[in-house]
Amino acid sequence: MATLLDPQARGRVILVGAGPGDPGLLTVRAVEALKGADVVVHDGLIDPRVLDLAPREAHRISVAKQRAKHTLPQDAINALIVAHVRTGATVVRLKGGDPFIFGRGGEEVEAVRSAGLPVEVIPGVSAALGCAAEAMLPLTHRDHSSAVSFVAGQCKGLADQDWSGLAGKGRTLVIYMGVATCPDIADKLMADGVAPDMPVAVLEKGTLDGSRAIKTLLADLGPMVEREKVQSPAIIVVGDVVELSDAEDKLARWARVAEAAAA
Repeated sequence: MATLLDPQARGRVILVGAGPGDPGLLTVRAVEALKGADVVVHDGLIDPRVLDLAPREAHRISVAKQRAKHTLPQDAINALIVAHVRTGATVVRLKGGDPFIFGRGGEEVEAVRSAGLPVEVIPGVSAALGCAAEAMLPLTHRDHSSAVSFVAGQCKGLADQDWSGLAGKGRTLVIYMGVATCPDIADKLMADGVAPDMPVAVLEKGTLDGSRAIKTLLADLGPMVEREKVQSPAIIVVGDVVELSDAEDKLARWARVAEAAAA
């Protein structure tokens, strides 16, 4: 049997998108890959029911990440994957959402390829798509938005990111990992010319138990997140399409507060 000390052994790695949370949103290919796994290297927010799809004897390794607190740095995760593939194992790297949308899947593919090992990618339902569908929030609409952009609210420095032109009339902006920095996000967008009364939705724990969808206005984004005690995982959607959603409406409340302040 191959071991971690056998440099001649060769397996393969499959990057699998686990979707936004609900196991029912896994693709058929994702389920097939999990059933054939020898090792599952998984993110921290993966539903236990998804992990249960792997064989009982498969080795499960959590590489959970939180803001400013990683179980393993990315280089160590890459090395871990490569080491297990070299034993001849089929390694499923199970990632929330889609591996290639803010999932660092590209970095892991590069690491496996650099080691001369085979790698496959199975896409997943991205958090933006899954959460928006649950909230009945169309990210594009012929009458409201002809373009949609995805950005990260924390990714190598928020201040260094250029979002100019990504939000405004006729456009939808989806922000991942933005709960902790949402006051700065609102200030950044308004400084770029986005109207303070642009509709915004926060989609919290989409497709999971306890999910919430709340809409307000851009100028109220930070205060609303604090008032409602919104927690990650959550995405932020900015654009007129928000008005079409089933999200709980905080717009009227914000308007009343603004009117009272101006009186």
